Amino acid sequence: MVKKPAPDATRRSERSRRAIYDAALALVAEVGYPKTTIEGIAARAGVGKQTIYRWWPSKADVLLEAFLDLGEQTARQAGQVPYEIPDTGDLAADLKAVLRATVDELLDPRLEAPSRALAAEGLVNEQLSREFVAKLLEPQLQLYVHRLRAAQATGAVRPDVDPRIALELFVSPLAQRWLQRTAPITYAYTDTLVDYALYGLAPR
Repeated sequence: MVKKPAPDATRRSERSRRAIYDAALALVAEVGYPKTTIEGIAARAGVGKQTIYRWWPSKADVLLEAFLDLGEQTARQAGQVPYEIPDTGDLAADLKAVLRATVDELLDPRLEAPSRALAAEGLVNEQLSREFVAKLLEPQLQLYVHRLRAAQATGAVRPDVDPRIALELFVSPLAQRWLQRTAPITYAYTDTLVDYALYGLAPR
């Protein structure tokens, strides 16, 4: 009698984890964050509720991890891992290119619903907000810091400028417009943000 190999618990756990990620992202897109529940995620993923609680303390934590995983998959499919802001020697062109890519991401239906859900929950959930910033937002902002420091080294940016503050001149307005829906986010808009940030408002 041929002895069957023992089930691979690691593979089974990974399948369950992937199913939970997919279920959480799908539910928050379909019914919104308030109506998304651990019970709903478990039912959709085909796992027990306790399986989810064994890995995550709340639905916010499930969604954050699922969203981070989705971002990694998206970047990998686009061949952008590891990602750096290009340095072509033209700072304005490089910043405009990466902000245009950001517009595409913010308008991507796969990313928009979980992004908005996490942003909204982060306003009232300080721990989630801290994790979102530490795990996703700040690493992305540091890419801008690196590019601006390179521009300082070539004389394209004043040496006394703090890159971490300077990047907010174009990143923060985009985030605010997206979050509050005050106006459409477009390539023309982000191109203008870069021009205003780099060249200022005073007559030249």
